[in-house]
Amino acid sequence: MRYRLLGRTGLYVSELCLGTMTFGHGEGFWKPISGVGQEGATALLKQAVDAGVNFIDTANVYSLGQAETMTGNAIRSLGLTRDELVVATKATGVMDEAQINARGQSRYHLMAQVDASLKRLQLDHIDLYQLHGFDPLTPLDEALSTLNDLVRSGKVRYIGLCNMAAWQIMKGLAISEQHGWSRFESVQAYYTIAGRDLEREVVPLLADQQLGLMVWSPLAGGLLSGKVGSDGRSPAGTRRASFDFPIVDMERAFACIEAMRPIAERHAVSVARVALAWLLSRPQVTSVIVGAKTPEQLADNLGASGCTLAAEELAALEAASALPPEYPGWMIARQGQNRARPLDKG
Repeated sequence: MRYRLLGRTGLYVSELCLGTMTFGHGEGFWKPISGVGQEGATALLKQAVDAGVNFIDTANVYSLGQAETMTGNAIRSLGLTRDELVVATKATGVMDEAQINARGQSRYHLMAQVDASLKRLQLDHIDLYQLHGFDPLTPLDEALSTLNDLVRSGKVRYIGLCNMAAWQIMKGLAISEQHGWSRFESVQAYYTIAGRDLEREVVPLLADQQLGLMVWSPLAGGLLSGKVGSDGRSPAGTRRASFDFPIVDMERAFACIEAMRPIAERHAVSVARVALAWLLSRPQVTSVIVGAKTPEQLADNLGASGCTLAAEELAALEAASALPPEYPGWMIARQGQNRARPLDKG
C-alpha cells in the first residue's frame, strides 16, 4: 500500500480508502447499496487494515447512522488505536424526515451532527469532516464559520467537501481566506475512466489550490467491473441491476471496458482492477474509495494498489476515454500553448 499527502496538509492517507456505504441495513435509497451486518463490517475493516489501509470514509446518512455505528464497533472490537486510522465522515443529508432542521449545513445541524457522529463512531475527534454536497439555503459563510469552530474545538482536524461545482469550491476557499478560517483541504467527487467530466473545471482547480481528491464510485456503481453485458444488463444481485446510479454514458463506458479487457488479460487481473489502477495513475487523485459487500470484492479492489500500468497501456486508455473538446477548455489550451512556446529572436 502506498500513502499520499492529503492536499497541502502533512497528513498521510492510504491511496485506497475503505468506504462504508455498504454497512448497515438501510431503507429507500440505501437499501440496494447496504446490507453488510456488524460481523461482516468488522471483517472487511480488518481485511483493509491488514492490507495497509489507514483511511476510512463514512457518513451520518449511510443507513441513517448504522454505518458509523458499525464502523465504531469494528474499530473498538479490533483493538485498533486511534493513531492507526484516519477517519472521515460527512453531514448535510436528511437524518430525520419529521424534523425540519435535521438536514442541511446550518450551524444548528452541523453542531448536532458532529456530536452524534462522534458518539456513533466512539471517537474523541474526526480527522476529516466533510460537507456532503451543496446546501442552497444555508449561506456558505455560516457553514464555514461552524466548521472553523469545530476545528478550533478539537472535535475536527481537517475539513473537506463533496460534490460541488468549481465555483462553489473556490467561493468557499475565498471566504475562509478572507476570515482566516480553516479551509477545505479535500474534495470528494465522482470520477471514473468512463466519466471524466471532473477534469474540465474541478481537477485544474484542485491542482491550483492544492486540494486533495477522494474518488467515490470509481467503478461507476459496478458498471466497470466488466460483468455488465454490452446490452447494459447487469447480472442479478449486482448493484446496477436494481440501482442505476451514477449516471453514465453507456456507449463511452463500454468503449472503455473493451479497451481495458486486453490490459486486464495481460496483467492477469480483473477489468475492475485496471479501472482502479487507471485512477491511481492520475496525478490529482489522493485516494480512491473502495466499498465492498464480500471479502472477495474487497481483495480484488485492494489489489489495484499493486497494479502499475505501462505507458503504452495508459495511452490506449487515454485514447478510449478522452473527453471531447468543449469551450472554453479548447481555447484556454490553445492560448496556453501559444504562451508556452519559446519566442524566436532575430
